[in-house]
Amino acid sequence: MDIGLPKEIKNHEYRVGMTPIAVKTLVAHGHKVVVQSQAGAKIGFTDAMYHEAGAKIVKTSKEVYQSEMVIKVKEPQPSEFPLLQEGQVLFCYLHLAPDPEQTKQLLQKKIIGIAYETVTDVHHHLPLLVPMSEVAGRISIQVGATYLQIANGGKGVLLGGIPGVKPGKVVVLGGGVVGAEAMRMALGLGAEVIIFDRNLSRLRELDRFHAPALRTMYSTPAAIEEEIQNADLIIGAVLIPGKTAPKLITKKMLSLMEPGTVIVDVAIDQGGACETSRPTSHSEPTFILDGIVHYCVTNMPAACAKTSTQGLTNATLPYAIKLADLGYRKALLEDPYFLQGLNVCFGRVTNHEVAVDLGYEYVAPEKIL
Repeated sequence: MDIGLPKEIKNHEYRVGMTPIAVKTLVAHGHKVVVQSQAGAKIGFTDAMYHEAGAKIVKTSKEVYQSEMVIKVKEPQPSEFPLLQEGQVLFCYLHLAPDPEQTKQLLQKKIIGIAYETVTDVHHHLPLLVPMSEVAGRISIQVGATYLQIANGGKGVLLGGIPGVKPGKVVVLGGGVVGAEAMRMALGLGAEVIIFDRNLSRLRELDRFHAPALRTMYSTPAAIEEEIQNADLIIGAVLIPGKTAPKLITKKMLSLMEPGTVIVDVAIDQGGACETSRPTSHSEPTFILDGIVHYCVTNMPAACAKTSTQGLTNATLPYAIKLADLGYRKALLEDPYFLQGLNVCFGRVTNHEVAVDLGYEYVAPEKIL
C-alpha cells in the first residue's frame, strides 16, 4: 500500500504521524511510504532519518495526499480539504461531533475516515486516545499552575503552598485517563485535589489507591457548583466517546468563582466541558471571561511533541500495519473493536454518536464495507 505522512499545519503542531522507526517497520512489510519534507524536523526526526528508514521524501503536501492511505495526527485543516482524494483512507484524530464543516468535507470527498479517538479494545478502553490523554492530563496541571501566576491573569496561588500556607485547590471533572493523570500531577505538587465522576466503580478505585490525599465526589451539577466556588484550578476532563462533551460548567457558574481561577478545558477537542470555552491555540492559549482564565488549546500534547509522537506511534503502528497489510475492509471487518474507529465511509456517517450530534443518518459500517 502507498502510505503518506504529511507535515502537520495546525498552529504549533509539531507532532508527526509516524516516527522513522515506525516507517522502517511499514517498509519492511513491503509498503511504500512518502513523507513530506521537514514533517518531523522540529522534534529531531530529520528527512535523512526517514530516508534511511526507506521512505521517499517529497516537498509538498499535494504529493503526500496522492497516497492510498494518509496517516497523520490532527484532523485535516481547511486548506487540506481540496487535497483529499475520493476513496482515500484517512487515519488520524478526527473529533467530528463538534466539527460539522470537517464532517461535511469528508462526506463530500467520500473519505474512509478512521478516527483514533473512537477505536476501542476488548476492555472497552480507547487505546489510540490513551497516550495523548496521558500527556494532556499531565500538561494540564503544568499549564494550570503557570496561568495561576498573577502575571498570567491568575489569582497568584502556588498549587503546593508552603509551610504555614494552605495549598491550592484543584477540581478535576472526569475520572478517566486525563483526569487520573491530572490528579496524579496535582497530588504530586501537594495540591488539594477533588475528582468528580459518575462511575462509582471508578471513584472507588481512585479512592482505594489515592485516599486520603484525594477526595472523590459523585458528579452532580449541585456538587460541582459547590466545589468550584473556592477552587483555584479546574480541569475539564470529561469524555463520552464520539459525542460532544457535556457542559458541566455553565456561564452562570463563572460568577460564583473567585477572579483569577483557571479552567483548563482538555475536553475542548469534543466541544469543551465548560459552556464558555472556545478553541484556542498555542500562540494564544488563553482568554479571560468574567475574570476567569480559560485555557482551551485543541492540541495540548503538541507542547511536548516528541514525547507525544513517540507515545502515539507506539499505539497506532499495529493498527497501521493491519490496515496496510490486509486493506481497510478486511482489517476492519475482522476486528469489531477496530471497526468502531470508522466514522465516515463513502459519504455516509458510520459512527452513531457523530450521526446523532450532527443530524446525519447513521449507517452501520458493516453495511458499507
